[in-house]
Amino acid sequence: MQPSDAYPVLLFSYGTLQDKAVQLANFGRELTGQADRMPGYRQDWVEITDPAVLATSGKTHHPIVSPSSQADDSVAGMVFQISEAELAAADRYEVADYKRIAVTLASGLTAWVYVRA
Repeated sequence: MQPSDAYPVLLFSYGTLQDKAVQLANFGRELTGQADRMPGYRQDWVEITDPAVLATSGKTHHPIVSPSSQADDSVAGMVFQISEAELAAADRYEVADYKRIAVTLASGLTAWVYVRA
């Protein structure tokens, strides 16, 4: 998957940004992507209290990832091509428990991902 002029940003999602309703609410379109993995991380859960995020996702707990000390840990997800404006919308959607970092995925692609802040 190579970024196009319209969608030059890669975003890795392991959680609610994969949900059609969340994508439509934040990006105004349904995203298509490819399966990938984020090595060296493990998944946990965080309670969501932001009313807007709760309304959009319909879920009280969202997955969250952190670096793992176990070399064979990895987190499965999807890589999406999005625009800079859509990345800004994703930043607004994610609550303060998350921060955005760049990671190298199992495929060798580098993508933005939201991890535990």
